[in-house]
Amino acid sequence: MPNLVNKLLSQDLDRAVKDSDSMILISLGGLSVSESEDLRASLAEGGARLHMVRNTLIKLVFEQNGIDLPTDVLTGNTAVVFGQPEHAIHAAKVVHESAPRKEGRIQVKAGRLEGRVLGAESARALADLPDKDSLRAMFLSCLSAPARNLVGVLAAPPGALARVIQAHADADGGSEG
Repeated sequence: MPNLVNKLLSQDLDRAVKDSDSMILISLGGLSVSESEDLRASLAEGGARLHMVRNTLIKLVFEQNGIDLPTDVLTGNTAVVFGQPEHAIHAAKVVHESAPRKEGRIQVKAGRLEGRVLGAESARALADLPDKDSLRAMFLSCLSAPARNLVGVLAAPPGALARVIQAHADADGGSEG
């Protein structure tokens, strides 16, 4: 029976790895049940799902799919968040901002973003990336900047002329002449 369970779990993990562009591996040592549920709920808000995995099974699945992780990554309690790049970024942000991470009880071990394996530092750096809506706003700001600058340049000479005329009028004491 255990072989059948392992085979089914392995197939499920294999399908998750093949269907996802990105993932984050997290160490979850020392979390209470309520903290674990809070973490899962926070991840679910961004569309990410947390899977607790056995290290031997995920290692086997990674080897079958050509994913080469450092050997020290798959030790201790390991959870994986599979999904699109947005899910991996969201997961890194949630873990980075969580109280258990600040207490040293959970951490990001490694990751994979669009097929590229990330070490612990690179995976943690995903938390600093802006979300998709922020990136869109930045891009639109860059696109509209030349038009804003052109309007400013075109409006400057008439405004300057009006200020010079007003300065002369003020210097003459406001008399009409």
